[in-house]
Amino acid sequence: MNHWAVLGLEPGADAVSLKRAFRQQARRWHPDLNGNDPHAEDQFKAVNEAYAVLSDPQRRQQWEQGMDSAQAAAVGLDPFASGFPDFDDYLGSLFGRPRRRQAFEREPEPQARDDSWDPSTEEDYGEDNDQGQAHGAPAGRGDVTPAPAAPPPVSLTADLESLVELTPEQALHGERVELDLPDGSCVEVWTPALAGDGWRLRLAGVAPGGGDHFLQLRVRTPEGLRIDGLRVQYRLEIPPADGALGCMVVVPTLDGPVQLRVPPGSSSGRLLRLRGRGLQRGEERGDQLVEIRLVVPQDLTDAEQALYRRLQELASVYDGG
Repeated sequence: MNHWAVLGLEPGADAVSLKRAFRQQARRWHPDLNGNDPHAEDQFKAVNEAYAVLSDPQRRQQWEQGMDSAQAAAVGLDPFASGFPDFDDYLGSLFGRPRRRQAFEREPEPQARDDSWDPSTEEDYGEDNDQGQAHGAPAGRGDVTPAPAAPPPVSLTADLESLVELTPEQALHGERVELDLPDGSCVEVWTPALAGDGWRLRLAGVAPGGGDHFLQLRVRTPEGLRIDGLRVQYRLEIPPADGALGCMVVVPTLDGPVQLRVPPGSSSGRLLRLRGRGLQRGEERGDQLVEIRLVVPQDLTDAEQALYRRLQELASVYDGG
């Protein structure tokens, strides 16, 4: 068996790639996750054997020298002789991660019976049977099997959220993300293609206590461009005078800075379109939208304040006339 091919790796791959490939293939073929696939068990065993051999220098050398699987089984290398473990426990034992906390603790083993039986401690379960014994009691005794202790309550924690930063290309095609949860387990998720800045992905039930874990996507460039599918968005801040009178400005795009003409009478919220300046997928290409935001300086000079007062007066006259 070609262990490299089982894991989908080229011969000689490093330890990080080996572990990543093993985790992917183990999740894909674990029998608990593939109940309808009759070949999953054999494939899962092959994946486990491949990782066990390639991650151990001694066993890897023996395999490369021609040691077959029958010889490996003879020296006790089959870890599934007694069945398959739970998938989370299985990964935890391999990678040294703590096991997930069980919702219910295992009940303690019953203690040996005390021969110094005291009738006053027996509970009344109704009428006795023909032999004068309590229901369920062994012959000649009045013992009653105690009811099992109530399970401890399951505490539900609040939902969790993580920030995932993507480049425009990663958001365009989708990206594989590994998320380490607080309980030590690891979740693998692929972001959807054509994702956008501000998207929230919900991972149901993976947070401790059964809560949800949300992934908030951030897809922005250092220049302030925000990605939303094929569309690019940019917020342009200009002073009120430029919005009122119009101006020429330079705005960034994915292909470099370009000049943009702001028409007179532009208010906050107005959108200007740069056609074909978005992301491209096949023959389709998006646009870039520039949102105008008028910004008033916090510290005005005396001359500026006088001008704004004059504008205010003119506006009031115009409204009243």
